[in-house]
Order: sequence, then C-alpha cells, then structure tokens
Amino acid sequence: MSQASSSAALLRRVGFWLALLGFIAWDYQRSDPVNLRLEPPMITAGSGSAASGGHCAMPK
Repeated sequence: MSQASSSAALLRRVGFWLALLGFIAWDYQRSDPVNLRLEPPMITAGSGSAASGGHCAMPK
C-alpha cells in the first residue's frame, strides 16, 4: 500500500467516526429524554399482563 492511499484510508476512517459521533451528539441534544416508566414491557413472562407492543404503541 502506498503512502497516499494509506493516508486517504486513515482520513476516511477518521471522517466516518467524527461524523458518527457528531450525529450521536446532535441526536442526544435534540431528543427528549426517555421516560422508562412509560415504556411498555418487552417481555411479560409470568407477570399476568399481556405485552402491549413496541415503541410505536407507547401512549402519547
């Protein structure tokens, strides 16, 4: 591998991680905090109540 292709690969790798970390920081800053008490149970084995679904079934 030549020096130019090696540095280009490093630049792409660093750019990817910076973009990913930037997106996570932006999403964390813009999103409402998750209230775990409103989340439906994923597995209700033995609790006597039926599972109500995923995040799309969360009460508004």
